[in-house]
Order: sequence, then structure tokens, then C-alpha cells
Amino acid sequence: MKYAKIKKCDVSNGPGVRVSLFVSGCNRHCQGCFNEEAWDFEYGDEFTNKEIDEIINLLEPSYISGLSILGGEPLELINQEGLIPLLKKVREVYKDKKNIWLYTGYTYEDILKMPNQKIKEILKSIDVLVDGEFKEDLKDPLLYFRGSSNQRIIDIKQTLKNKKVILHEKNRRRDRKC
Repeated sequence: MKYAKIKKCDVSNGPGVRVSLFVSGCNRHCQGCFNEEAWDFEYGDEFTNKEIDEIINLLEPSYISGLSILGGEPLELINQEGLIPLLKKVREVYKDKKNIWLYTGYTYEDILKMPNQKIKEILKSIDVLVDGEFKEDLKDPLLYFRGSSNQRIIDIKQTLKNKKVILHEKNRRRDRKC
């Protein structure tokens, strides 16, 4: 797996101050994507144990709320394989002290149809899934932590437990008040 960028201090892709990993490679090519350069599977650098250790260290300060994983497309098969060691290490070191958000263009329902075991391992390791492809005609700047109104912020722990989609509290629009 290759990655495009590791953001050390991100406030746009989940609540609080976060570390964000942008993986490379995406076959979806959503019109209006904010990260087109990451569509290329060869863009960026190789994601190795060095980067996993870097992310673990970046997550250490108490003001860091968690890790966000974006793309490209994190759930492309090659990226799934690369993410599992990272997710395992974050859970091993931080247990549930740091939350993990994963952004994908796939819907939760489509993810459940994916024919491999890696996806189940990934879903069990994350806290929140932001699903659905970005749709430029549904773009809404007042949405929390997503770009278009078709995308959902899913509390994946509750969803897996209840065997139905449970939306996260941030799955709403912001007030216009400043």
C-alpha cells in the first residue's frame, strides 16, 4: 500500500484534533473529489512499519482525539491489507482511548457484500464509518465531517452490535450561527 499524506494535526475529518492518513489508490473517481492526486495507486510513498510507528507516536498527546483514514479509497483490496497492521497496532497501544474514523466511497450495505474476511476485521477495528461516494450535486458545506448529503456518519460499533445501521450523533447539519 502507498500513502499520499499523514496529517499530524487535522480538525476537518472527525471531531477534535486528529491524525489523518490519506492512502493512495482509488477506482471510484468521484466528480469533484478533493483529493484526485490520490486516485493513483503509485502516488506517494510506501506505507511501512516506520509509518505505523510514526502514527502511533503522533496519536500519543492527550489533545489528539483519534485517527482518521481517508483516501484515495481505504477499502480498495490492496489498501485493506495495508491498513490491518495499523488498526491492530492502534487498538493494541490505545485500546479505546483514541477513536478511529474511516472514510469510504462504498456504502455500508455494499461493504457487507465484499467477499473477503479483511473487511470484517477492519469494521471491528474502527469506531465510525463515513460511507458513500462524494456527489457534487449533493454538496453541503453545513454537514459535519462529510461533503455531500448522501454520505452517512455511522456508529459502526453500535451498527455491528444491533445488526442495523445506527447513525453517529454528528450525522446532522451544523447550525448557521457562528
